[in-house]
Amino acid sequence: MSHSTIENKLNPLDSMMKRFDEAAKIIGLDDAVYNTLKYPAKSLTVHLPVMMDNGKVEVFEGHRVQHSTTLGPAKGGIRYSMDVDIDEVKALAAWMTWKTAIVGVPYGGGKGGIKCDPKKMSKGELERLTRAYAAALSDFIGPDKDIPAPDMNTGGQEMAWIVDEYSKIKGEFTPAVITGKPISMGGSLGRVEATGRGVMVCTRSAIAKMGLRPDECTCVVQGFGNVGSISAKLIEMLGVKIIAISDITGGYYNPNGISVSDAMNYSQEKGNLEGFTGGSKVSNSELLELDCTILVPAAMEDQITDKNAANIKAKLIVEGANGPTSANADKILNDKGIIVVPDILANAGGVTVSYFEWVQNKMGYYWTEERVNRRADRLMKSAFDTVFENSNKFNVSMRTAAYIVAIEKVATTQRLRGTY
Repeated sequence: MSHSTIENKLNPLDSMMKRFDEAAKIIGLDDAVYNTLKYPAKSLTVHLPVMMDNGKVEVFEGHRVQHSTTLGPAKGGIRYSMDVDIDEVKALAAWMTWKTAIVGVPYGGGKGGIKCDPKKMSKGELERLTRAYAAALSDFIGPDKDIPAPDMNTGGQEMAWIVDEYSKIKGEFTPAVITGKPISMGGSLGRVEATGRGVMVCTRSAIAKMGLRPDECTCVVQGFGNVGSISAKLIEMLGVKIIAISDITGGYYNPNGISVSDAMNYSQEKGNLEGFTGGSKVSNSELLELDCTILVPAAMEDQITDKNAANIKAKLIVEGANGPTSANADKILNDKGIIVVPDILANAGGVTVSYFEWVQNKMGYYWTEERVNRRADRLMKSAFDTVFENSNKFNVSMRTAAYIVAIEKVATTQRLRGTY
């Protein structure tokens, strides 16, 4: 394993702990709570024998971590990737604890994953693997214990299999055990757009606080998957000019503005933006340094680092992806006066609507998309305002303020509930 891969593997947990430590110092977090929140409450590792199409049995390693259940049942996605390891899952579970606390949904943080390469597996193999995982976790998860959701390389189909397997084991249909389900199985309207929508609400709130009008702003969006493309579409609808977008094939820049709907149609048809003629070609690294008002990194982690942070010209960064800014870039951006709406706030629209899905499952009554959006927008705006106020009150960045809000909420509740 090369040195750089090892470094990257440590990154999510290290970056998270650096920021956690900084916020904990500012609020004078006591040792008892600090030491409790440093470790996950529970973690489970399972080994899943699966019959492959060739008749051989392969054994897959899976994990589920519950970082905290102080504010409610654990909540967090399940990813299928060869990179899954217990440290990454622990970091992501802690991230979810802060994310749910910031938007004020009654959940703790959890995360799961299976080490596998889903692209090399048939649908039958994926179904058997997913059901084996659901069965192995059936006592660990539950509508009032731990509620998984889709994440990298998982979606509605995997969630449907998990609901089915879990319901068989429990002997009753239990849609609330998981979110991100297909609509016909109790999924929520508005879920697909929810994360991008939250990014838009944070952008709208931030430019208002900065005293800017949308029609004076330009925006660059890195990443054109679900979050990036929908963020771009909704930010464009505010009246902001989208001047550059990118995906795995590179960046496309047009100072006169790119039509997001053209780009979305093109990408859906072709599978990516390769050959898109709505803008001239730039590299993904050049894209981040373009002259613009708003930058939305919605691709991979660690895109903005101490190597390129000094060259960033945007006044506002709204993090659609998880961890797009490494911890060592924070100070550089702060010193330049760039406002960063951090991932744990900016992309929490997804978990907000997941919470609505769970509420609808428990009520057995389903809302219109308009109602889902209205309620999600209200929660996201209120979370943004709280973090912004704390950022002014403590004179710290929005990122540190977000951690302060989250840690204080979890710590206060933990003290009330009591520790051993």
